Amino acid sequence: MASVRPFRAVGGTGLTVPTAWTAYREWGVAGDMQLTLTPGAADKVRGFLDEHGGGAGAGLRVSVLPGGCSGFQYGVDIDRAPEEDDEVFEASGIRVFVDPFSAQYLEGLEIDYVSSLMGSGFSFRNPQAAGGCGCGSSFTV
Repeated sequence: MASVRPFRAVGGTGLTVPTAWTAYREWGVAGDMQLTLTPGAADKVRGFLDEHGGGAGAGLRVSVLPGGCSGFQYGVDIDRAPEEDDEVFEASGIRVFVDPFSAQYLEGLEIDYVSSLMGSGFSFRNPQAAGGCGCGSSFTV
């Protein structure tokens, strides 16, 4: 993975499952993923891309990692380019890369960037999540 990694919502390197992604594409699901970045999130990502010189092929990697107190946790990184088996699409003018393992858990996800007295960071609203932890960084399906 050719990551710039100027920020990270959650630790980890991400997972890929090429055989699962091949099946996913054969079912005709790939390319139809719905993932939304709010204007605030898109502005923050653009700022990271500009600040860290991501280049023309760079984008936002959104991933799901095993772990967290609810079973899965979100990860966001800036990557210079997608991996061979990534789903690549555009959300709010930002290139987004999603690995095969993560794609199944991210359909319909909305990513926002929030600032409050408690801190700042990316916030995730996932219609597939059946539950989550109190801090909002992990979920269960």
